[in-house]
Amino acid sequence: MDDNSLKVGSNEMELVDFRILNQGEDEVYEGIYGVNVSKVREIIRVPDLTELPGTPEYIEGIFDLRDVVIPVVNLAIWMGITPPEGLEKDLRIIITEFNNVLIGFIVHEAKRIRRINWGDIEPATYTSNTGSLDGSKITGVTKIEGDNVLLILDLESVVQDLGLYAPDVDAMPHDTATFSGLALILDDSSTARRIVKDALEKMGFQVVEAMDGKEGLEKLEEIYNTYGDRIQEKLKLILSDVEMPRMDGFHFAANVKEDGRFEDIPIIFNSSISDHFSEIRGKEAGAEAYLVKFDASEFYDEVSRVVRAHMKEGV
Repeated sequence: MDDNSLKVGSNEMELVDFRILNQGEDEVYEGIYGVNVSKVREIIRVPDLTELPGTPEYIEGIFDLRDVVIPVVNLAIWMGITPPEGLEKDLRIIITEFNNVLIGFIVHEAKRIRRINWGDIEPATYTSNTGSLDGSKITGVTKIEGDNVLLILDLESVVQDLGLYAPDVDAMPHDTATFSGLALILDDSSTARRIVKDALEKMGFQVVEAMDGKEGLEKLEEIYNTYGDRIQEKLKLILSDVEMPRMDGFHFAANVKEDGRFEDIPIIFNSSISDHFSEIRGKEAGAEAYLVKFDASEFYDEVSRVVRAHMKEGV
């Protein structure tokens, strides 16, 4: 896949457009969904799968992909959708890698790659266009041709349901509550926000939450209106996701670093995207560190290092 799917200068992302069909009473409905190209390894036909007894119904099984065992999730079943019969020959598996996990997702059809501006993606909570699908499983919504709506799935919630993304915050050192002040976190995934908030509060921070870059800038203004020029004493850290509706993390960071009121507040990216390209883009946007979600010990070490270095500078 093209590493240009995340560019600091373009505020664009590339999505793999795939379809899930839902059998209604009288007709078949086509759901249009997307996943960031940066998370996609490849798209293949469904191979022979080995079933795993005792697993949830949406786990179709596992298979060996070049000596790596890949679990396979049937997205329709996970989403509570009843597909029509006779789809077997057209099914595809999207092999993804994020949160340092390889996982396959069965879809009914993989259509195309779309390049979409982050500004054209709305947070799912701002719209009712998610239909019957649980809104917590959607991170973004965007309109495409013909007034159709494409939904971006919160794949992190799938992985957490599988037990593959269950970071043990209690695994952090017992003397973690040694910090004070505010920490601003930005993430469109409610699953990720909850995990990060728990970890930062365990370290002693008071946490302010935002769902995307635009809301993050609004929260910064609110904090500044409260503390004025003392904001850099009070706000010790900004921890931001990369993929977010309306304004991605890279553009958010660039805006922060261009504002003299906020430029010295340290930023850490905390992303599910684990490629080296994104880490480089994060540093170019002004971040002090780039973490891949979510290793509790590494999280504690990097946050501690960045905050202590910031305090040592006397800011």
